[in-house]
Amino acid sequence: MTLAASTVATTAPWWDPYRGMPPAVQVLMWFLLALTLVTVVMIVWLVVRAWFERRRQRRAVERAHESDYLWVFVVPALNEEVTIADSVSRLVAVEATHKAIVVIDDGSDDRTPEVLAALRAEVPELQVLRRELPNARVGKSAGLDDAWEFVHDEVLSGRYADWPTTQVIVGVVDADGRIPPDAPAALAGNFTDERVGGVQALVRIYNRRHYLTWAQDVEFGVMAYVYQLGRAAWGTANMGGNGQYVRLAALDDVVVTEKLPAGIERGPWRDRLTEDQDIGVRMIHAGWRGGQTVLTSVDQQGVTQLRRLFKQRVRWAQGNWQAFSLVGRAFRAPVSIGAKLDHLAYLLMPLLQLLMGLGLVLSLVFWLFGDVPFYSGWWPSLVFFATLTLVPSFLSLLMTTEPGRRPLLRAVFGLFPYMFYTWLLWPVITVSLIRELRGQRGWTKTDREPLDANLPDDVEPEPAT
Repeated sequence: MTLAASTVATTAPWWDPYRGMPPAVQVLMWFLLALTLVTVVMIVWLVVRAWFERRRQRRAVERAHESDYLWVFVVPALNEEVTIADSVSRLVAVEATHKAIVVIDDGSDDRTPEVLAALRAEVPELQVLRRELPNARVGKSAGLDDAWEFVHDEVLSGRYADWPTTQVIVGVVDADGRIPPDAPAALAGNFTDERVGGVQALVRIYNRRHYLTWAQDVEFGVMAYVYQLGRAAWGTANMGGNGQYVRLAALDDVVVTEKLPAGIERGPWRDRLTEDQDIGVRMIHAGWRGGQTVLTSVDQQGVTQLRRLFKQRVRWAQGNWQAFSLVGRAFRAPVSIGAKLDHLAYLLMPLLQLLMGLGLVLSLVFWLFGDVPFYSGWWPSLVFFATLTLVPSFLSLLMTTEPGRRPLLRAVFGLFPYMFYTWLLWPVITVSLIRELRGQRGWTKTDREPLDANLPDDVEPEPAT
């Protein structure tokens, strides 16, 4: 029996747009329609909350003092001879009254150890945590766990022995990360609220002169200026892999509240493909608030090749699928009802996006092989993805425009190129789910590109010496 023969040849009325589809498909379509309407309302609500949260943070900065905190910058490094000297030099330039720099050399076999040895002779606040095989190279989370112990055992000794863990801020900065000198001053206002366990900084792409890297810069801006900043008002903003600043006391609480099998001891991070997302969610479950700031940023390299970008985003999306194991605990999170619903929606977003894509495919199938108008099932998917991308990206393009540019013009003309980028990456949700179901979780580290190849348009590379 063909699909055409199994459907009713009729034009569906406006109040019954899915007539002609099997009952199960109709239920799915009505659910997706409701989800679309809820998404539109939710985005508007997040935009309003983000606007007020940004104003609140600006006022908080004026009352805060970075000298009230000990800033410990942790840099995971595996074969980072290209970028590590630049990264450390920028951390040295950070304006903090109390500061320590910890580089995790995760068993590097290039010139990274030599570069770090030379830097240690020149930078008194630099400490190197060298990890050797077989313990090395088993994942970023394992290195961060060792760094957590290192901060307790080595950093919080001597001159910093009397610092309470509530006043120690651990900042995770990737080896290609660049933070501005005044970052602690901009961040301190967020930590004046003793309930805040972690704050994520705005992520920018410093080699944003190509289409892919420009789109990645807009993507991070969308997450920060709308989704994360709006959720920060609830205290449910999540951490990122680069530019996350977490209170040491919050990390300690995550360890205490975690129930591990007898005989197993480890730090706060877990072996996840997105260990940053995992620690942010579990910190909220431990009773701490998660924040986002756009008053300071961390600049990093963008991926310039579509194949490498697709591979990176599949890994991130697979980490999102792994976060489904935290959904049950989200129901018991010590947050308000509104924050709990937002938290659940965040964790379930990959599933919701997958279902919306399925609805789009089914609409096309029933239009081609049945007698169901394509628009009846197609337009909710269009509205759903347009709401997730167009409105937030328009605001992000307005906010992240460099001085001297025309923000409104840039925002208008940048909308559809960015939407094309989001659809270009759409298959990662399905591919990552297949990988997770098949138990494929191994990844190789993405190589860094030479720094001169990633400079912004307005910066000229230095001549070779």
